[in-house]
Amino acid sequence: MGGAGAEAALGALDGYRNADGGYGWGLEPDLRAPESQPGAALHAFEVFGDAGAVTWPHAVALCDWLDSVTLPDGGLPFALPVADPTGTAPFWAGADPSVSSLQITAIVALTAHQAAAHDPAVAAHPWLARATDYCMDAIEAIGDTPHALELAFAIRLLDTVHASRPRAAVLLGTLSRHIPANGLVHVQGGLEDEMMRPLDFAPAPDGPARMLFAPEVVAADLERLAHGQQDDGGWSVDFASYSPAAALEWRGYTTVHALSILRRNSVI
Repeated sequence: MGGAGAEAALGALDGYRNADGGYGWGLEPDLRAPESQPGAALHAFEVFGDAGAVTWPHAVALCDWLDSVTLPDGGLPFALPVADPTGTAPFWAGADPSVSSLQITAIVALTAHQAAAHDPAVAAHPWLARATDYCMDAIEAIGDTPHALELAFAIRLLDTVHASRPRAAVLLGTLSRHIPANGLVHVQGGLEDEMMRPLDFAPAPDGPARMLFAPEVVAADLERLAHGQQDDGGWSVDFASYSPAAALEWRGYTTVHALSILRRNSVI
């Protein structure tokens, strides 16, 4: 993305921004509350990252807001209090705001690092280093049965920061013991057949996380993804949505995500 397209996307993102510098208002489809939330921040950083060379002062302001809600250990709470839970998934509405979550901190930090690749102000922000340090320590102390999403986001963060964080290679080895040879990890609490798959752990073809999987396992997952396109051109979601609006929005998100992975891996 670049030029007028980037400016339009960044302008549209402003519609979800709050005066405190954070984002809410359903930017995270299953969290349809107006309050600023870490879950919405990750999607905002996705837009900042996709904008390429076009930088936006609201990106560093988002870092300021995240710094203000980060807990003493450096982690983010999974979610902040929600006044009206209508249309919001119970795992968001019922989250404990006093406990740090590796799952949400890792994915927010991951998308922030992607934005930081072309935004020096985000790259230099002390919140990003603080959050990344928390994730490194939390990954090192991870238990025997990490949740599939926590595992996927932790691996993707390590894949993103490996060049600047020497611990990343060791920690990837630590997490590899939780990945079976077929690359499928069931999502606890999700649908019966909901899985994290090889491309959920290692979407980039040139990162060290890709080495966790045999080439034929990655090739099979790329083929599965390519053949998942529906007759209308989009991809379907394989997880539950918590409102009709969320179901529609997730399908668009999933379609763009699938196309991005296939393009990065030279399938299309």
